[in-house]
Formats: sequence, structure tokens, C-alpha cells
Amino acid sequence: MSDKDKTATPSVQIVIVLGVAGSGKTTIGRMLAQQLGWEFVDADDFHTPDARIKMSRGVGLGDEDRRLWLDALRALISQRLATGRRTVLACSALKQRYRDLLTVDRNREAFVYLRGDFELIRQRLARRSGHYAGVSLLASQFQTLEEPDNAIAVDIAPAPEAIVAAIRARLDL
Repeated sequence: MSDKDKTATPSVQIVIVLGVAGSGKTTIGRMLAQQLGWEFVDADDFHTPDARIKMSRGVGLGDEDRRLWLDALRALISQRLATGRRTVLACSALKQRYRDLLTVDRNREAFVYLRGDFELIRQRLARRSGHYAGVSLLASQFQTLEEPDNAIAVDIAPAPEAIVAAIRARLDL
């Protein structure tokens, strides 16, 4: 392949780090973005106040609760792709239809699924403070989760540095 051919092929510009609450989306996403020199965005910042209150009470969000949130995230992704702003987005994206909605350009987006077992994530959530998504939401998160077929799956048991290194190797970044 010539150098011209390499530049003609679009490369990944958006990495969407997905998984249930407590899987490490924010930690891994921030670390990945920092290493790549990309921007980091946390999808949690796009939830409505009502959704945050609901989750803080241990009530899982339904599709209707997530619709405006997903629309805002899709708009963000479209804008970032249009302007060439490379971004790592931490986003639960638990269902395939959510991931489909977030897919603006398959050639320039990559999904990374942080996979972990219930008990490990429960322990992490139990230690976490200051976040509205707590242990009480975990069961509903796992019930909602549709494991992706079209994502790079990474085990969350290793240290964050090893997880980020695995992601970078798999994405060739």
C-alpha cells in the first residue's frame, strides 16, 4: 500500500468505551484519551437532571429516559467527526440499538467493551463515592446489557494501564 492509499483510508477518530456502571469507562477513557492526545467526553455529563435523580434512587433508565441523551451524544459524535476532533467517549451504550444510534460512520468509530463479572463490578461500585450510579443500579445494568458483537472486548480485571495498552494494540493506535 502506498502512502497515498494510507491517507485515503479514514482512520478511527471516535472511540466509544462502553460497559455497565462501574466497569471503568471514565477511568479507562480518560487514560486512553490522555495517552493519545485526544479529547475525552463523559456521556454521564449529558444526562438530564431527572435521569440523574432517577439513577441516584437506584431506578434504572428505560429507553424513553435515554432518548434525548442518545440524540445529544449522536449530535456530538457527528460534530466531532465533521470537524476532525478525535475523541474518546465514555458511554454505557448497553443495548445494540443504542450503539446503532451512536454509529454515524463505522469507518471512523470504534466501540470498546469493558467486560467484567458482576461481583468484581459490585465491589468497585461499593467503594465508589460521589457518583449517582451506585450498587443498586448494577442488576438493572446487567439485565439491560446486550453484549456487543461489533466491539473490541477487553477484560477489566487487569490494571488500567494494561487495559489501555490492550485497547491501543487492538485499535493500532
